Amino acid sequence: MIYNNIEYKVLFYKDNKGKSSVLEYIYRLPEKERSKIQKYIEFLKVNKGILDEPYSKHIKGKIRELRVDFGKNSHRIFYFAFVEKNIVFLHAFLKTTAKTPVQEIKKAEESYYNIINNPKAYE
Repeated sequence: MIYNNIEYKVLFYKDNKGKSSVLEYIYRLPEKERSKIQKYIEFLKVNKGILDEPYSKHIKGKIRELRVDFGKNSHRIFYFAFVEKNIVFLHAFLKTTAKTPVQEIKKAEESYYNIINNPKAYE
């Protein structure tokens, strides 16, 4: 199937209670930081789900991280590109260490596998 005329869509993983931890994370941020994240998400969408470093980095398998630095705050949002030009955001956190914590990666992987097994787990 060819999707040349379809624009990429940005979607967010939702848990079994219908909550998106990524959206909740973004909405809790100060306005300037939230705006920068929204611009990076739009940049990712325009670039068909693919950004190189320093904007994005491969983490594991199909999972990548969107890297948004604002002053001393390093925001990381895990995502992957899915069928029919969907970019699905899985998990977000404030990075406080040099290496990405394993437990944060595991949260993203869990969300990823939930989507693979239940494609209705995102909107």
